Amino acid sequence: MSNDPLLQPFQLKHLTLRNRIIVTSHEPAYPEDGMPKDRYRAYTVERAKGGVALTMTAGSAAVSKDSPPVFNNLLAYKDEIVPWIRQMTDAVHEEGAAIMIQLTHLGRRTRWDKGDWLPVVAPSHHREAAHRAFPKKLEDWDIERIIKDFADAAERMKAGGMDGVELEAYGHLIDQFTSPLTNELDGPYGGSLDNRLRFCFDVFRAMRERVGNDFILGVRYTADECLPGGTGKAEGLEISRRLKESGLIDYLNVIRGHIDTDPGLTDVIPIQGMASAPHLDFAGDVRAATKFPTFHAAKIQDVATARHAIAAGKVDMIGMTRAHMTDPHIVRKIMEKREDDIRPCVGANYCLDRIYQGGMAFCIHNAATGREDTMPHRIPKAAVRKKVVIVGAGPAGLEAARVSAERGHEVVVLEAANNPGGQIRLTAQSERRREMIGIIDWRMSQCEKLGVTFRFNTWAEAETVLTEKPDVVIIATGGLPHTEVLSKGNELVVSSWDIISGDVKPGTNVLIFDDAGDHAGLQAAEFLAKAGAKVEIMTPDRSFAPEVMAMNLVPYMRSLQKLDVTFTVTYRLESVEKSGNQIIAHVGSDYGGVAKQQTFDQIVVNHGTIPLDDLYFELKPDSRNLGEVSYDELIAGTPQSVERNPEGAYQLFRIGDAVAARNTHAAIYDALRLAKDI
Repeated sequence: MSNDPLLQPFQLKHLTLRNRIIVTSHEPAYPEDGMPKDRYRAYTVERAKGGVALTMTAGSAAVSKDSPPVFNNLLAYKDEIVPWIRQMTDAVHEEGAAIMIQLTHLGRRTRWDKGDWLPVVAPSHHREAAHRAFPKKLEDWDIERIIKDFADAAERMKAGGMDGVELEAYGHLIDQFTSPLTNELDGPYGGSLDNRLRFCFDVFRAMRERVGNDFILGVRYTADECLPGGTGKAEGLEISRRLKESGLIDYLNVIRGHIDTDPGLTDVIPIQGMASAPHLDFAGDVRAATKFPTFHAAKIQDVATARHAIAAGKVDMIGMTRAHMTDPHIVRKIMEKREDDIRPCVGANYCLDRIYQGGMAFCIHNAATGREDTMPHRIPKAAVRKKVVIVGAGPAGLEAARVSAERGHEVVVLEAANNPGGQIRLTAQSERRREMIGIIDWRMSQCEKLGVTFRFNTWAEAETVLTEKPDVVIIATGGLPHTEVLSKGNELVVSSWDIISGDVKPGTNVLIFDDAGDHAGLQAAEFLAKAGAKVEIMTPDRSFAPEVMAMNLVPYMRSLQKLDVTFTVTYRLESVEKSGNQIIAHVGSDYGGVAKQQTFDQIVVNHGTIPLDDLYFELKPDSRNLGEVSYDELIAGTPQSVERNPEGAYQLFRIGDAVAARNTHAAIYDALRLAKDI
């Protein structure tokens, strides 16, 4: 048996967990009709195949109709969920892992205009900032009804084969009872700590009566809200002790912080540029105070940190949840002594930010996650070895190279720059986003192991490519900044790339016209403001930087607000003209009726990219498919069979921003779903 602390089994009541790594509950937003159907099941089972000890589903499943899910959560209040749960639990158990589910009533953390349009309920009328709904203050019959709903849902989950149920308390209804900030009830459920905890214990008692003692019950809760007037550490430790002493539960899953605002949520679940494992020591304090099985997860993105958490006795089980979205086979690779092959979580938080905008969770650089029914995590070998030439060593080109090499093909990559990375290397210029380079470093490491040939400082012409005698050519040349968007004066502006790269010296009074709404605009603003410039960000949209999304926006705002950056929405930069050493900006609005002038000494335009596609069109006439892609075959996951020019010597494809300006995930998905079938 290995002496690795992470690979030691752990006995949780009657349940033996095969190692110390868990996937904590999270909602990937894959349900169909509120049920965990094929996509959801395939995603969950893949983590079990990868060796994790315990996978927890649903972050979290709704127990009541007046807890409508805002992130396409599972509906645990429906009887028809039981057979779907049973299919999933049976499949996970067959892979040797345990499986639990998280149940909740969202309380005020939802909206009244979702689901059945029932009033949102909470122990006060205080609105949660994140979801904006003003709740009805709970009545006695509401409390009785919801307690029964929890018990009913737990019974369904046991019938579905779950090993246990975890209650989601933090930020949700149970925590709204516990926190003095959100509980304004009188009588048995409000006032003293005993009263504020009564709802939680009534729920656990009702569930335990239904499911018996041979079923795991746990709670994920905040032991310190980090809010003035809220539950502080001292009271949180007392709550922890009382949870243990109740005899109703089997473990504690510790959270520190609050999630009622975007900044609060981001501190609970830190993203790139923020400290790793910021709450691990706090979880250790809870374990030391209670001497009770303790779980924890919060930016534990690497094996070394996870190993320390167990070896140092901070916790009994460590969660690597986003890390497992990036690489579901972490445990298997640890066991095989292949830790350097683990695809790194770079903390981009594309997964969660998509959920909070109503989308499915996808990893920024593992396009198979959430698509397990169509995309492979392990690439199968091809029947026939081919020569694949890839032009461009950005994320799309490197993914195409990695996958093609895994298929067993001979792969050559031509890159004009002296190093790989493309736009990601530019992105990583920001200190806070330097982890993004892990997307490139991991692929380079994998490609080198697979024998991919790289030719840097090589500007690929058609002749350069054809000299390689390729069977397949993939153009992944990306794009160049698109700044010619004004009716006049385009030659007077610079791009966000010019600023981020340092190719253009910062001005002192700068307008950033951000018509793309992505990271580049905010990164440029931060570079300029830190250099001492007065900066205004202007967008024609009704909100700025919509592509950055909620949690990723938080660190930018903390920085840019301190630097006194001005944000202007619903105005469009129409033209610019020179006036001495200044530039006059002519500003209008898509809403009409506005025409004004402002003066700056530098104007930056952030408007995405234009494909760098000359080489593609030069190679197109001599290709077999004339560049055509069968979307039906691409979607079905079958090899491309288009042959419009039988005399052509090679298949030709282009991917990523060489097609159109999109994002890193789209570029990597392009590459994976094309190259996996070459």
